[in-house]
Order: sequence, then C-alpha cells, then structure tokens
Amino acid sequence: MTGVLTAAGALLGLLRDQTLAHLFGADRDTDAFLVAWTVPEFASTLLIEDGMALVLVPAFSVALARRARGTSGTDPVRALVRASLPRLGLALSGVALLLVVMAPALVGALAPGLPDPELAVDCTRLTATCLLSFGLAGYCGAALRAHRSFLAPATIYVAYNVGIITTMLVLGGRWGVRSAAAGVAIGGLLMVLAQLPALWVRLRGSARPTAATGPPRPEGDGSGGGSGGGDRAVRLAGGGSAAGAGAGDRAVRLAGGALIASVLLFGVCRQSQVLIERFLGSSLPAGAISHLNYAQKVAQMPMVLSLMLCTVTFPVVARALAEGHTEKARRRVERDLTLAAAVVLLGAAAIVACAPQLVHVLFQRGAFTAADTAATAGVMRVYALGLLGHTLVGALVRTYFSAGRPTWYPLAAMSAGIAATAVLGALAVGPFGVRGIAAANATGITLAAVLLLCGTGPRSVPIHRRRVAAELTKTLVAAGCATGAALLCARWADAALPGVRGAAAAVAAAVLVVAVVFPLALWPLRADALPRRPARAPGPPDVTRVPGPPDVTRAPGPPDVTSPRSWTDRAREGGRRTARPPRTPRPVTRKRTDAR
Repeated sequence: MTGVLTAAGALLGLLRDQTLAHLFGADRDTDAFLVAWTVPEFASTLLIEDGMALVLVPAFSVALARRARGTSGTDPVRALVRASLPRLGLALSGVALLLVVMAPALVGALAPGLPDPELAVDCTRLTATCLLSFGLAGYCGAALRAHRSFLAPATIYVAYNVGIITTMLVLGGRWGVRSAAAGVAIGGLLMVLAQLPALWVRLRGSARPTAATGPPRPEGDGSGGGSGGGDRAVRLAGGGSAAGAGAGDRAVRLAGGALIASVLLFGVCRQSQVLIERFLGSSLPAGAISHLNYAQKVAQMPMVLSLMLCTVTFPVVARALAEGHTEKARRRVERDLTLAAAVVLLGAAAIVACAPQLVHVLFQRGAFTAADTAATAGVMRVYALGLLGHTLVGALVRTYFSAGRPTWYPLAAMSAGIAATAVLGALAVGPFGVRGIAAANATGITLAAVLLLCGTGPRSVPIHRRRVAAELTKTLVAAGCATGAALLCARWADAALPGVRGAAAAVAAAVLVVAVVFPLALWPLRADALPRRPARAPGPPDVTRVPGPPDVTRAPGPPDVTSPRSWTDRAREGGRRTARPPRTPRPVTRKRTDAR
C-alpha cells in the first residue's frame, strides 16, 4: 500500500505539471512562478526528504530503543516531542515571515534577468507559507517512520498535489499563475493534516505503561527521568538538557548541534543545483526555465520510485545501528543500493529511448506547442544521464547520518559537485543553451555520487565498495543494451502511426522492450539486482521406517571382571583412574613328539 500511495503521489505530481502546462504553457508567466517554486523545492528537500528525516529518524530510533529497554521512568519519545516540536515551529514561523518581507531581494538574486519580477515576488510570498507547513509535515513523517509506520507519510504528496491542482482549476481563470502559488500554501496544510491523526495515535499509545517500563514516573524522581534515555535523543535532535548537565552532556549537545548543521548545510548545497539552473536560465529566451522544469520533473520520476525503497529501509538501518547490529545494516545498505540503481536505470533507459514521444503525450496540448515539446525532450534526455548520480547521492547520504553522528564529508563531496555544476554550466550555457545547463547538472551530481561512494567506511555504514561498484557496472551495461533496442522500436512505432497515436505507441513499445531486454541483459552478468531463488528448506525426517522393539530374549550376564576393559570401566565409574593390571602370560604348551 505504501508503494501504491508513493506512485500515486508521483503521478499526481505529473498531472500537476500537465495542468500547469495546459493552462499557462511555457512563457514569461510560468518562468516567474517557477522562480517562486524554488522555495517549496528547497523546503521539501530540507524539511521533508533529507534534512528533517536524517536528523529526526535516528533521534526517534534512539528514543524508541531506550523505551524498549526500559531505562527511563518517563517515555523518551514523548520527551523528545515536548522538547523539539515547539522550538521547531517557532523557528520556522520566523523564517517564513522573514522570507515574506525579503521576497523582492530574493527574486532579484535568484533570477536577475527575469522579464516580470513583480509576478515572481507575489508568488514567492504565497509560497513562503510552506516553510512552516513542510517543516511540520516532515517532523510528523520522521516520527512515524521511526515507529515503522509508513502509510500516513506516503499520503503527503497525494494531498499536496491534489491541493495545487484543485486550486489552479478553480482560481486559474481569475488569478492566473498566482493560483498555482496559492495551491502550494493549501497543499502544504493538507500534508500536515494527513499525518496528524496517525501521529496522535502513536504518541498516545506510547504513554501507556508496559511490562518493561512500568507505570510512568515524574521526571527527577531518581529513576533517570531527568537524564535518562530520552535526553540523549532530545539533544541529538537539537533540544536542551536538564539543568546542571556536566561535560558529557555538553559534548552530546554540541554533537547534536553539529549533526543538525551538517545535515542542513548538505541539503542546502544539494538543492543549490536548482539555484544555478534558475540563475543561468534567466539569461536565456522566455520559456527556458519552464523547459528545464518540465524535463526535470518527468525525468526524476524513476529516481523518486527508486528512493522509495531507501526511505522505507532507512529507519531499519538506523535502528540496527542503534542496537549495535552493524553487519545487518551493511547488508541492507548494499542491497538497497543495488536495487535502487536497477530501478532508476530501468526508467532512464525508457526516458532516453522515447523522450520526444513521451513529452508529446504528456504536455503537447493547450498552450504547450510542438516547439516546447522538442526543447523539453532534448533537455530530458540529458537530464536522464544524471539520474543514477541523483539516486546514489540520496541513498548513500543516509548511510552517513543513520548512526546519528555528525560528519562533514557529505557536505564536502556535494560542494565539489556543485562547484563542477556552476563552472561547467557557465561555460556551456552560451553554446548549448538549456542542454548545457542540464549536462552540467548531470556531471556535478555524478561527481558527488562517486565521492560519496569512495568515502564510505568509518564515516558511515562500512559497505564493500568494490562489490557495489561491480554491481553498478553490470546494471549500466544492461541499461545501455536496453536503451539501444528500445530506441529503434520507438522510432519504428512513431513512424507507423500519425500524431499522438504514434507517440503513444512509441512510448508503449519502448517501455515494453526495456522491461524485457534489461533483465535479459542482467542474467548472463549474474547481477544481484535479479531476484534470487530462495534457498531450499531441508525436508522432514524419514519416518517411514519405525525401529523395532529391543531384543530382550537374552538376559545380560554378570560382568567379566577378568577382562582389562571391564576393569577400566569399573575404575572410571568409581571416579578415579587406575592402572590397567598386567596381563597374565598364557602357558606355552609344547607338542609332544614320539622318539624314534
């Protein structure tokens, strides 16, 4: 069910982009909205996907492990919520208000060449409210995932996209593209409301006494309530500590602050690729930013589906590390990397093979013209080259922060990738336009993924790098074979039928060929991405032959005490070792012979 809801959220995101393209096309108005769209893109990465989850899932995992061991009188989970949630809400409210005031300066910095900055400012002020709503939604999602509850967090993007689509359809005629920005504010509120009931049930149930913890006791009663299991999780999440904390508590607080800083800076650095694209695209003709956005949203759908696996297993890895099961965490991470790479390369092969036909089927109607289709398809094929890098970065960074320890290596690796994106984008935007920006994006994220893979070890879950690299190479080879075969079939199907029917047939043919050729190419390579045959369980014991009754016809006689073996056995039964008696030599009998 979780996978179905995640896929539904991704499909509704695609429907949201189709509605935006149908109503407003790809012109100066959509470019202005997409500059304001930078705010929810940043907020979703920092507060829902990477930042909030990487900090709070380990913190809640520690609190749950402490509660299971019964080391504290108070419930550590509720203590964590009381200490962190009010501070988080207050901080996010202040940042959202500051963004509303500073919207003109932000638009000028993001897109200095934008034709209509006033429209972008209005949209930015409407989308600024998502900082608070996304933060609360990310907090609820992290707490529920740590409790192994994935159904409610999987519904957030369904609610979010439904809110945006409905608002555009209702208010699009009067408000124009501003209706999309208003939909972001409404969708963010729906994300929080979709998770609150499930979180309330979990927190209310955690207050009930268990056999391990006994009835709840007030804090400071000498049972560890003031400095027990919940405080470490609170400090890891950035909360305060009890009065009179010693040097050890101050060290833990500093470590928690460093963890939050390293996670947030990594998220900002990773999302800076969008800032570079918006900045470079604002100097190109009108519609360039829109082409980049549409191509990126469609190309990233395989990445979203592949990272769904890592999102589900991240609490499992964090809980295993919290309980000291490093080998279990290593096997889980290696398996996740292999499967995520196979899923994303399967989708990338299909996208490269039928990109023009796919854009034609999805977007070419209303205000979206054939020229927009050609430009978006060219960018989409270039974006697809970096999908494996995006997936590996999203999967590998979880291994660095799953133990709840601060590390700055992911930030350094991502900074190198961003520097490569900026330099290559500035050099390629002139001769190659939007395709040069997309190529710089793919190169920079691939460099960051390689650095993160090479840096695994003491800083993260210690995976076998050579084994993982060998499996990734196998999936790349299989994806190349599938792409070539699907490209030929898509061109043949598109030429056989006219118009949108030929495009739809080409997409169907490409997807079918990739789905068949990709596993067939993996089979001779013996890749781990293929499903393994389950081990054969041992059969039941042979009960067809029933042993007969013992032979009681011959009664045992008295033990032979003259035998050396019986002597030794009797000595051992007596609990002592006795030297074996010497053997009595047998009398030699000579054969009597007659004298002649």
